[in-house]
Amino acid sequence: TIPESVTSIENGTFSGCSGLTSITIPNSVTSIGDAAFSGCSGLTNVIIPNSVTSIGSYAFDGCSGLTSITIPESVTSIGGYAFDGCSGLTSITIPNSVTSIGDYAFSRCSGLTNITIPESVTSIGGYAFRGCSGLTSITIPESVTSIGSYAFEGCSGLTIYCEAESKPSGWHNVWNPDNRPVVWGYKNQ
Repeated sequence: TIPESVTSIENGTFSGCSGLTSITIPNSVTSIGDAAFSGCSGLTNVIIPNSVTSIGSYAFDGCSGLTSITIPESVTSIGGYAFDGCSGLTSITIPNSVTSIGDYAFSRCSGLTNITIPESVTSIGGYAFRGCSGLTSITIPESVTSIGSYAFEGCSGLTIYCEAESKPSGWHNVWNPDNRPVVWGYKNQ
């Protein structure tokens, strides 16, 4: 348990603590630093309090034991590699406060089956969902004006639902390298 006086979990604080199985992050914390919980493979669930506004790069990288995570409405950015290799994650809700999803953010999250990108998101980084082999559907709202290269590489079972009528100019030419089926002009009911 982290005391209430702590305002940020610094870079690398619990990195490699594979024996850590649960953690309570107090409401005083506003940022989770880079690689804060990287390699904490024993963690099974994490509740991020709604005081946190940013999740750093590699924050939960390699937390293969995580089965669920709740990202609160206070978070505006998800750093690069933040949940890379969280292969045990079966569901994640991205709140509609998030505006950017970093490079490799959910790469190798092979347990994820579907994900909805909220209408607050404007950019999705390169390789963001690379190797998410369990992903069957993703909905991308019209708000997304930028998608990096190879964002959906290796998503072998994926159908992509895009609210845009055609590929926006800000999306990388190789955003969908495996030519997964895309439904353009999708209207979410």
